[in-house]
Amino acid sequence: MTLRQYLGKSVWTKERQLTNRREFGTLAAFSLAISLAPVTLWTHSRKAYAAMSRKSTSARPQPTLLTGPIELAGNWGGMLEGAAVQVVEQMRRACLDGVRLLSDRQPTRLRVDEHTSGTPAIWLHPDGSSMAWIIVDIGERDWSKLAYQFGHELGHVLCNSWQPDAKPAPPCQWLEEAMVEAHSLRGLGRLAKSWKEAPPFAGDNAFGDAIARYRQDIINRYAALAESQGLVGDAAAWFADHRGEIEMPALNPFAQAMSLTILAEYDRAPDCVEALGALNRWPGRSGITIDEYLRQWEASCAELQASPRLPVRLRELLRIT
Repeated sequence: MTLRQYLGKSVWTKERQLTNRREFGTLAAFSLAISLAPVTLWTHSRKAYAAMSRKSTSARPQPTLLTGPIELAGNWGGMLEGAAVQVVEQMRRACLDGVRLLSDRQPTRLRVDEHTSGTPAIWLHPDGSSMAWIIVDIGERDWSKLAYQFGHELGHVLCNSWQPDAKPAPPCQWLEEAMVEAHSLRGLGRLAKSWKEAPPFAGDNAFGDAIARYRQDIINRYAALAESQGLVGDAAAWFADHRGEIEMPALNPFAQAMSLTILAEYDRAPDCVEALGALNRWPGRSGITIDEYLRQWEASCAELQASPRLPVRLRELLRIT
């Protein structure tokens, strides 16, 4: 989906600061040492405190895209308090459990903002915070649609497309759209299974089947597109024949069709998903030619020690030399 910049009021939250206090007693026992070498003792104390502080800081796990807190904003209508958060949280786990999150640009928290009109998107808010801001537009208690839209936009965040400079651009934006759409479809499949086994709402196991049907309807539409476009037989010929239309930005019909090819790669080799975290870490982001895009992506995978399987496979499929 097209990303939009948000230039409104900055949103800030105060983070709790932890301070370690140490009590020192029996000062008389140290009075002689202090009087003989006060500077030395003070220096050693500072060094010990600095080392202790570094150890304390490093021991605290840093938030990741999977573990960072989620907050809601916007108009959620008459939905039960906390229900939407439970659905979003379960979809996040369905998308990211088992995925190595290797990006050095992960947000520390997520905001999911419900709008009553418009398209799902990421708000690129230049307030200096480390929050990724996701916009959704769903009907009341439409949990399948919420999970699907959230999974797609979460895919963009995984692709490092959430910071203020993450403006989408052709010619390669279509490929990110295809990859994050496949990311959402993969997550929906896992969500349908987890919902049947452990639903977020007591006694709601059967809704897992509704999620599975919702997902299959999307897959059926995209499969028909792939067939009509000629993607099924030869992806390289498909790309060569339709390149001008394919490289249009947003989730266009060609990106939708390609998402099924990428979904098959995710299913065949799950470590493909971790390569999304290596995307867009170079100047120009998606606004470069596809051969350079894939080359930069492979180099970024090497830098983060992520599997390069997905960019290599896409190069093979599209015969990009």
